[in-house]
Amino acid sequence: MNNNLKHNFSHQQIIKYPIITDKATRLLENNQYTFIVDRYSTKSTIKSAIEHLFDVEVIKINTCHLPKKKKRVGKYIGSKPNYKKAVITLSEGNVINLFTEN
Repeated sequence: MNNNLKHNFSHQQIIKYPIITDKATRLLENNQYTFIVDRYSTKSTIKSAIEHLFDVEVIKINTCHLPKKKKRVGKYIGSKPNYKKAVITLSEGNVINLFTEN
C-alpha cells in the first residue's frame, strides 16, 4: 500500500460495500461493478484490494467523490459523511458474485 496515505487500511476496510441501484445493475452487463470505498484510498489501492478480495483481474477504475448530503432530525440540521464511489471494470471471464444464491 502507499505510505503517502493519511490512513493505512487493510483490504476489507478500503472496500465498504457494493452499490445496488438501477444504474449499477445496468453496468453489470458491461462487467462493471460499483462500490463505496474509503475516501482516502487511491486507484492503485482500490485495485489491489479488489484483486485480493475477489480474485479477479481489474482493467480500469473510475472514481468520484460524492457530495455531502444534508440530514434533518427535527429542528436540527446535520450532514451525512462524504463518500467515494468507484466503478471497477473487470476483464472478460471475471465475475464478482454480489447476489448469493440460496
